[in-house]
Amino acid sequence: MKRFWMHEDGGHEHHLKSAKRQEKLSYLVQNFVLGRKKGEHGDEQPLSLMANWADQLRNDKDKLASVKEGPSSLTLVQKYGKCQEVIGRGAFGIVRVAHKTDAKDPKREQLFAVKEFRQRPGESDKHYQKRLTSEFCISSSMQHPNVINTLDLLKDDKGDYCEVMEYCAGGDLYTLILAAGKLEVLEADCYFKQLMRGVEYMHEMGVAHRDLKPENLLLTQHGAIKITDFGNGECFRMAWENEAHMTAGLCGSAPYIAPEEYTDQEFDPRAVDVWACGIIYMAMRTGRHLWRVAQKGEDEFFTRYLEDRKEEEGFRPIEVLKRRQCRNVIYSILDPNPVRRLTAHQVMFSEWVKDINVCKAGNEGF
Repeated sequence: MKRFWMHEDGGHEHHLKSAKRQEKLSYLVQNFVLGRKKGEHGDEQPLSLMANWADQLRNDKDKLASVKEGPSSLTLVQKYGKCQEVIGRGAFGIVRVAHKTDAKDPKREQLFAVKEFRQRPGESDKHYQKRLTSEFCISSSMQHPNVINTLDLLKDDKGDYCEVMEYCAGGDLYTLILAAGKLEVLEADCYFKQLMRGVEYMHEMGVAHRDLKPENLLLTQHGAIKITDFGNGECFRMAWENEAHMTAGLCGSAPYIAPEEYTDQEFDPRAVDVWACGIIYMAMRTGRHLWRVAQKGEDEFFTRYLEDRKEEEGFRPIEVLKRRQCRNVIYSILDPNPVRRLTAHQVMFSEWVKDINVCKAGNEGF
């Protein structure tokens, strides 16, 4: 069965492999990339997603969060079933699928994603619980079709904290891009519009994600996208406030980090999220990163981008996008000046994004 196809009426469908099969692919690629001997790089492109993934496996910071232990009369297994196959791995630990049989109908089964957290070496129990509480409080407060539904936080029988979420059978966007090479235009557009819907909602709620990347975008088997992993999430505006608080500090994965994070003492975290969305779109369309790091003088590709975006010919990787409206929005999303950069709301109301046709699964809940 094809991954993506169009209907005669202009609509489209996504049919994705199961997350279990995607995890197997990721594991094989991980062994292949990290198993190479030093110097055995062949013709590998320096900005390929695969190369960057290997870097992340070695260097990414621990993206854990945390929680205070609350009273619970039921165990993890009793509430959500037994954790079985692994569908994700990371510095935080692993993600398994929990299978719970319906008590009224033994033939029916509910599936849940269970994220098992690890305590950092030397980390106190107090700080560990505080981090977990922070992530859980942010993620569980989000109620939107394009944000993962976080259900619970509790300990397993080993004493490790586990976050229970809805299960997304399509795996993550990163593994999809890795397997496909690059996505079809209308396929990428559909995912992008869903992503921007979720980001616009988060920002309206006063929350910035600060670590948007394909690995943190989960998919249902029919193409609905879900933003996950709020380990770096930040509340930039409380409910009673009108103005956003600036933030500071570098976080996230290098190819998706906005340039102001390297140069400014404080910056708007919403602009950081929007920048990452532009990088994600280009990764979907090209199967590659535009640059390793958005620092002038530190990365030749980013330096070239800063120069070429001012020229009539433009920056070649963006100029390959056929629709002029699309190119204009991507240039505006990737404006190195965060004050001029489009907001999520402005992106949603751009001519290009308004015209994007989202699949049936992606429109559920709207």
